[in-house]
Amino acid sequence: MKFILDNWMLIGVALFSGSLLVWPMIQGASGGGLSAAAAVQLINREKAVVIDVCEPEEYARGHLGGAKNIPLNQLEEKLGATVKNKALPLILVCQSGARSSRAVAMAKKLGYEQAQSLSGGLASWKAANLPLDKS
Repeated sequence: MKFILDNWMLIGVALFSGSLLVWPMIQGASGGGLSAAAAVQLINREKAVVIDVCEPEEYARGHLGGAKNIPLNQLEEKLGATVKNKALPLILVCQSGARSSRAVAMAKKLGYEQAQSLSGGLASWKAANLPLDKS
């Protein structure tokens, strides 16, 4: 106990620096994803396929135009039948970007090397004032 009291400042600095190292993982590793503007360019220029990994109820409330819905828990089974050309860029989307970053790892494991996540998910898409389709 005396050690903690004598070195409280060093312990505080160590905890603070540790939290700064963990912060990107808590945010869902959004730094590695696409911005909304970059996603639009990829869709328009390279005919990227958009896969929404939200649940069907979430998808019905709003999704990117032309997005195909494959819930995250069904992605490994259905992605191959939905997107046959593995050379096409693949944009994975969810509400916040957390599920889609997990989906990127699954897609890459299945051979989709150009799979990317929309950073910030639909929230960033809405913040950029880009349109959503509703079904």
